[in-house]
Amino acid sequence: MSWSVTGLTVLLVTLALATLVGVALRRRDGVPREVRGDVELLTSGDLHAELGERATLVQFSSAFCQPCRATRRVLGEVTAMVPGVAHVEIDAESRLDLVRSLNILRTPTVLVLDASGRVVKRASGQPRKADVIGALGLAVGE
Repeated sequence: MSWSVTGLTVLLVTLALATLVGVALRRRDGVPREVRGDVELLTSGDLHAELGERATLVQFSSAFCQPCRATRRVLGEVTAMVPGVAHVEIDAESRLDLVRSLNILRTPTVLVLDASGRVVKRASGQPRKADVIGALGLAVGE
């Protein structure tokens, strides 16, 4: 009987811990974070697209990524709302050189660039519209 109580206790503790880790990861998903350490500077040549006059939202996507489609919609809505902001979507599979140099580990990943192309924020996962707008505030200096 002692073994089954211990086994049940271990199972319940494992499930509780897994649930807590899952909730913590879910809360961080898509939230733009400030970039620490060496800040990347991206040019229009790196992106194969023009930078926005005030800021650029760079989205790394893949073909079968469902959250990438929703992210594309959100970033499109934000660029339509904020003048001088461009949205550049990059197929991660076709630009592995850039993916590796920027340490992109999953799609969607969104980089928020200021007018000079400096990466000021980064989000892995599907961002919320309000979070993207807040991240743009830092990029455009407001």
